[in-house]
Amino acid sequence: MKKKLYNKYSLLLLIAVMGIYLSGCKKNDSPYYDYTNTVQTFKGTAVDYLKSKPNTFDSLLLVLDRFPFLKDSLTNQKVTLFAPVNENFAASVKYLNQTRKAEGKAPIYLSTADPLELAFMLSKYIIRGNLTSAAYASTVDGISVTTVASNYPMHVKALQANASGFVGGGATTLEYSDMYGSTIRLNWVTTNTNAINIKTNNATINILTPLHNFGFDEFTYRLDQ
Repeated sequence: MKKKLYNKYSLLLLIAVMGIYLSGCKKNDSPYYDYTNTVQTFKGTAVDYLKSKPNTFDSLLLVLDRFPFLKDSLTNQKVTLFAPVNENFAASVKYLNQTRKAEGKAPIYLSTADPLELAFMLSKYIIRGNLTSAAYASTVDGISVTTVASNYPMHVKALQANASGFVGGGATTLEYSDMYGSTIRLNWVTTNTNAINIKTNNATINILTPLHNFGFDEFTYRLDQ
């Protein structure tokens, strides 16, 4: 119940942000490494970078096209994106429609999903400030961050793998968590990154593992109405 009330409040904040923009415009998955980051610096915006990777971010771009205020943040604002890949969306849509089929309901897709609920879930992946992994590595427990659209709190923690002969001397990955308003980690839903610190003109992009379910386990709950 607390989680539902907390997210209801955050959704109301997001609705207010969407209204302002439109009036002015007239549980834990494991790190699975199957993405190679060959570009550490990209000349262009965050959206340009997403477009440069066909078959990886098509679903994310489709959803961004539905929400100009979020797309604008990835084009003109200083932000950090924890980028969900196609597999993240596919898994969530598949489970949603399996549930709806069992209930005798018609399927729902990214192009037809409730815009307020979908925008709220998408906004969780875009946080304020252009931050690299160094910002999170300064503390063992990680840091709290806020989303661009509704100041929704998320949490980032840097993890350094062990290299041969060196404890903590390997590659850095990030844990990205939805805290659901709780300080108790057992209540959080956490995902991991496959690639980090991809710098664009306006943003830092961290790419999520394909094992993550888009929406932090809320996709079916929010859209199966």
